[in-house]
Amino acid sequence: MPLWQIYHPAGTFEDNATKQAFAQDITKMYTELGLPSFYVITHFYKMDDNNVFIGGQANEPGKTPFVRIVITHIAIHVPDVDAMYLRTTSRLDQIIKPHVADKGYDFEYHVDETERRLWKINSLIPPQYKSEEEQLWVRENRAVPYEGAYPAAPSQASI
Repeated sequence: MPLWQIYHPAGTFEDNATKQAFAQDITKMYTELGLPSFYVITHFYKMDDNNVFIGGQANEPGKTPFVRIVITHIAIHVPDVDAMYLRTTSRLDQIIKPHVADKGYDFEYHVDETERRLWKINSLIPPQYKSEEEQLWVRENRAVPYEGAYPAAPSQASI
């Protein structure tokens, strides 16, 4: 799953159309990679000015809005090759640009890559990337039980 957490001040991302346009652009990136659209979760968190400090200083009203984005990747990871990291961050920049940078907001983002083996959806282990089972999930746009989705846990004695 890609999870995007977007922390923003009042006056930014105020209406559903603005948020939905950003979320749709985010989702498009991942569906173009072959992931089911329901994997992509976008949360918008409006932050009060008195709860955001940059360099120890309050982000006061009237200053350039500051948006912080935390991206978590679980379904697929970027290969450990500098060119692939640059390609990925360039693509993230393209997605963020019309929704944040072009509006004159200051922003920062980072990407965490979480171990896939610690991820489940509705207690199902998600199928392997680009597998037949995952293609079913793409077509159905939901988690569907499949052979191997509920493996038995090892006994305590074997851990």
